[in-house]
Amino acid sequence: MASISHNALLLLLFIHRLISISTVGLTLPLSPSASDRLSRLTSDTHSTAIDFGATTSSFPLAVLHPESATDIIALISKARFSSPPLPVSARGHGHSINGQAGARGGLVVAMSGGRRRRIRIARPRPENSAGRQWVDVWGGELWIDVLNWTLANSGLAPRSWTDYLYLSVGGTLSNAGISGQAFHYGPQTSNVYELDVVTGKGELVTCSEKKNSELFYAVLGGLGQFGIITRARIALERAPQRVRWIRVLYSDFGSFTRDQEHLISLYGRQRFDYVEGFVIVDEGLINNWRTSFFSTSNPVKISMIGKGNHILYCLELAKNYDQTNVEVIDEEVETLLRELNFIPASVFTTDLSYVDFLDRVHKAELKLRDKGLWDVPHPWLNLFVPASKINDFDRGVFRGILGNKTGGPILIYPIKKQRLDERSSVVTPDEDIFYLVAFLRSAVPGSGDQTQSLAYLIDQNRQILEYCESAGIGAKQYLPNHSSRAKWEDHFGPGRWERFFHQKAEFDPNCILGIGQGIFHPDSCPFSSSSFPS
Repeated sequence: MASISHNALLLLLFIHRLISISTVGLTLPLSPSASDRLSRLTSDTHSTAIDFGATTSSFPLAVLHPESATDIIALISKARFSSPPLPVSARGHGHSINGQAGARGGLVVAMSGGRRRRIRIARPRPENSAGRQWVDVWGGELWIDVLNWTLANSGLAPRSWTDYLYLSVGGTLSNAGISGQAFHYGPQTSNVYELDVVTGKGELVTCSEKKNSELFYAVLGGLGQFGIITRARIALERAPQRVRWIRVLYSDFGSFTRDQEHLISLYGRQRFDYVEGFVIVDEGLINNWRTSFFSTSNPVKISMIGKGNHILYCLELAKNYDQTNVEVIDEEVETLLRELNFIPASVFTTDLSYVDFLDRVHKAELKLRDKGLWDVPHPWLNLFVPASKINDFDRGVFRGILGNKTGGPILIYPIKKQRLDERSSVVTPDEDIFYLVAFLRSAVPGSGDQTQSLAYLIDQNRQILEYCESAGIGAKQYLPNHSSRAKWEDHFGPGRWERFFHQKAEFDPNCILGIGQGIFHPDSCPFSSSSFPS
């Protein structure tokens, strides 16, 4: 374990007082330095009690704003052996959906508190790294800040992204981190070389594929169950300058998915750099899907293109390029598009900078904030659906349960299982290709439209999950939310659950971490008694 500084010792004393005094009589601080980092202010406890989903709340006793991993070590070391043990959860930018980063009655570690940037670019000696280029970042850094810093300081950028960049590095690595680059590079969990992790034992451990590998792979996709990521070494590549962004439309689902699977099978220069897709049921969503891609002065309507169909499928593609090869981008794109079977005359393209493309969802966020439609409940549902069952899913859900209203964007695009490391904790269907299907819906409080109510959307999510089970779809939840230990065991499946359970006992034997996931809790921890010192 790392040595504990004088300030950390003060923090320990403060935490000891915090957890030994009754809640009613809880008082702040023993020292100015301690109070600056461990807060019981209502503004802190309330802001960390509710996440982006806004469907549940979990109020903590206090919130830690760490200056370094040492503060987190001190917190966990004390919380672990308090009586009873206090839950501890790491929180990034607060974009979990179902309270997964909450710590009801415990302590929240606010990793993305904006104290200071902790980014360091590095190019290791080739003999030690095979020429790898990487950046070391604090676990609470936001991906948008990593992007801006690496571009400004080196012209490099991470290889794999999420669609929205205002998420923390540790948060996405604890789940997977998936976007349209994942078919080629894999998710973000497949693009990290090394981690520093504070485990549930209060130990700071450096881990990688070669060093403490069990912890390394457990933490990647591990839902915050084994430790808090304080440093991540992220793989980088030379960043392109510009992006050709393309959308084409389909009325036939089979053609849509065949073309998607064809595109993710391509290699080398003769491929797109990004492949996603989405389902269009609402007339307005074709023009308003998270961006201003289509011109508001020249809107595109389903009725104009779909020939009587109430559903269209949009294939979304991107090709990166530089000013030095701008003369060939048209030819490369045309060659790739010629192999596809979309609706004729439904090709829409735009060119923009690489940063503007990656940050496209944030621009939509700003517009929604202006309209008061961002800070609303988001009952999202994310599924991994086996490719062999995607047609059944289309018939049962897109053309069945949804009707003619979606409540928000629905993403659908394929991922190759070989791009994920089976040693990680990420759970996917057992097929070579599976689809991410993401229902990114928003409830609109006070709306007269029942289909925009939170209760309606939550019930529709329930219907979708029940259909998947009854129809034998074999889907797995991404960013999972399960209500019982039995459902978690089924989620992981035989073998993987036993491994996950063993790793929990090894790295968090008091079950204090990540209680918001609903997998383990210190009050019912199956292996904590042997963890207490004699």
